[in-house]
Amino acid sequence: MATLIESLQKLPGVGSKTAARLAYHIVQMKSEDVEKLARALTNVKTETHACKICFNTIDKSREICEICASKKRNDKIICVVKDSKDLDAIERAGFFNGKYHVTGGLISPLAGISQEDIKLRELISRVSENDIEEIIIAFEPTVEGDATALFIARLLNPAGVKVTKLARGLAVGADFAGTDSVTLAKAIENRVPV
Repeated sequence: MATLIESLQKLPGVGSKTAARLAYHIVQMKSEDVEKLARALTNVKTETHACKICFNTIDKSREICEICASKKRNDKIICVVKDSKDLDAIERAGFFNGKYHVTGGLISPLAGISQEDIKLRELISRVSENDIEEIIIAFEPTVEGDATALFIARLLNPAGVKVTKLARGLAVGADFAGTDSVTLAKAIENRVPV
């Protein structure tokens, strides 16, 4: 039981009390439901990988995601997000019709994460190989998000690409997944140059 509680505490937003409550709930579940949960946890790691173009998390049966494959989406605008969770939040809001690029993190010297550790080279390649008109940087408004946005803008401004970021309708430190669709839509609609 202690190992399960310790493992559950590694999930974001799960403290010791919540982990213990979840562990005791799992103990009370039917065996087949626990096995189904265990298979789902294992499968999410073995059955998914990153899209070859944007690095969104997708099913291993495909090489590129539905968004990158879509001819109906505007391929002249790329929205740069930290992770697939942020991409999903923007998609759920239903107002963005461009393509995406998932960096896989933010520059954070204190955490030992540099520009080499995230997917910035791949973003630069996409911009130089395609006729991209605008990059929208959609990072959470944190010190790391702002620093990464500024770094990207400095890399792309010489290429003549318009670089914008979300308007400040989002609270500092806000998590996109917890932000309502209207606020997220307004933040993209009212984006500002970086």
